[in-house]
Amino acid sequence: MTDGSTKIRVLIADDEGMIRSALAALLRLEGDIDVIAECSDGEEAVEAAERLKPDVCLLDLEMPGLDGVEVAERLRRTVTTRFVIVTRHARPGVLRRALAAGVAGFLPKSRDAGEVAAVIRQVAAGGRYIDPEIAADALSDERCPLTNRELDVLRLGSNGATTAQIARALSLAPGTVRNHISAILTKLSVETRQQAAIMARERGWI
Repeated sequence: MTDGSTKIRVLIADDEGMIRSALAALLRLEGDIDVIAECSDGEEAVEAAERLKPDVCLLDLEMPGLDGVEVAERLRRTVTTRFVIVTRHARPGVLRRALAAGVAGFLPKSRDAGEVAAVIRQVAAGGRYIDPEIAADALSDERCPLTNRELDVLRLGSNGATTAQIARALSLAPGTVRNHISAILTKLSVETRQQAAIMARERGWI
């Protein structure tokens, strides 16, 4: 933790206004934490963090536009700060994405403000905190059955790219892209690219 005279400067980003305001108010009751920004979406969080340079960013995973992990991915290149992700739906696969993005804390939204404050202190001091249940689930979570190239195709397709656009982006023939898409649908036992993308995002593969 920081020394007694210096508060931990925290940015909170959550698109649910009531939850964001309540958590900010409760954290401000902690003597060593100063909530310096409350943001309603990922883009706002990136802008505020680059401007204010908080010690810790407390990020909701599920936000419109950029989610919490994507915010961390953006900011780790421009700001020296620590990241804590909170989520209502703690899907194990997302933990891998979060760790790859340099996130130091990961916990469910069901934790009370005192527990969140303790994690903020631990992370601000250079430590890590991963919720034990999420960590256990992640260890037993199934591995991705897709190849790296199939993941590239799915990632581009999930952003709305057409088969022709994917082919150009990856320097592949359109027929090859269609073959990759067919393989993806077969491996994941789904009928559409959209269903495949949803499954892959939920499991932290893309």
